[in-house]
Amino acid sequence: MTPDLTTTIELHGTLPILAVGGAVVGLFFGFFAQRSRFCLRAAVIDVWRGHFGERLSVWLLAFATAVVAVQALTLAGWLDASGARQLSNRGSLSGALVGGTLFGIGMVMTRGCASRLLILSANGNLRALLSGLVFAVTAQAALGGILEPWRTEVASWWMVDGGSARNLLARLGMGSGAGLVFGLLWLAAGVWFSLRTRNPPWMWIGGMGTGLAVALAWYFTYAVSQASFDPVTVTGLTFSGPSAQWLMRVLTTPGAPFDFDAGMLPAVFVGSALGALVKREFKIEGFHNGLTMVRYIVGAIAMGFGSVLAGGCAVGAGMTGGAIFSLTAWLALLGMWLGGGLMDRLLPEPAH
Repeated sequence: MTPDLTTTIELHGTLPILAVGGAVVGLFFGFFAQRSRFCLRAAVIDVWRGHFGERLSVWLLAFATAVVAVQALTLAGWLDASGARQLSNRGSLSGALVGGTLFGIGMVMTRGCASRLLILSANGNLRALLSGLVFAVTAQAALGGILEPWRTEVASWWMVDGGSARNLLARLGMGSGAGLVFGLLWLAAGVWFSLRTRNPPWMWIGGMGTGLAVALAWYFTYAVSQASFDPVTVTGLTFSGPSAQWLMRVLTTPGAPFDFDAGMLPAVFVGSALGALVKREFKIEGFHNGLTMVRYIVGAIAMGFGSVLAGGCAVGAGMTGGAIFSLTAWLALLGMWLGGGLMDRLLPEPAH
């Protein structure tokens, strides 16, 4: 594959190839996430309410498939994620825990995580569209705006070096083989819950397809990094940074160059829209009242700040970072489960 990819990159350039690859992965993720109704918030609420049903099984299938595929690629020598920012850069344990908790609180308030908001926006949900815009503005403010000092302050409380110190498997004295076994155990749990709840075929296909999209993003960017003469950062699916980048791309001239993330984000929207049109699920939905709108806006702010502080959203940290066993990603995911569950106990379901 590498010689052919090298030739293609020489003909068209590294960034266009990354953008096209991001679009393909985005279409794949958007379609299958829409069809399976993949949502971390839904899984968290089900567990905290003692319901171990369809929504949990879909999340388990997606998460476990991502872990299994990524670890299998690593064992086969087709992926080396050690240079990814989730492992190589210095990270923040306090940022992961606090940011993950804030993100979990926010996703319950908005009734969806960052990727779910994008999926629902493509299905005609105006609540999700507004929440997604507020999320992007807040993420940009936390990255390089008015909220950046707060983010850096919280992140500085408890830091961890990059490399093996940030690799959960390395800390435990294990390798990718152990990671693969762990993923297979979680996949077995997802299969068991799916059989128990008698999930329809699209829940199986969509859940596992969503997880495969996460692995495909890692594999593709790594393959390009090996085939290109230009420096390419190995990266995976995430929505907080790309959302902020697209916001600035729309508002400023010239915008950031098109790369993997630039191609991925709009393609997720298109993939979700295709999924909704196939099943005739497109429907315009808005807010029921002003108080409901306030709840969604506050939740989107919490998610936007939390995702940047944690180093990723429910997909970026929870699945992309989790699949490579980044310590900070797993702490962020823990915070999301805790924050989401606690907020669900405090707030009633909103009137749309």
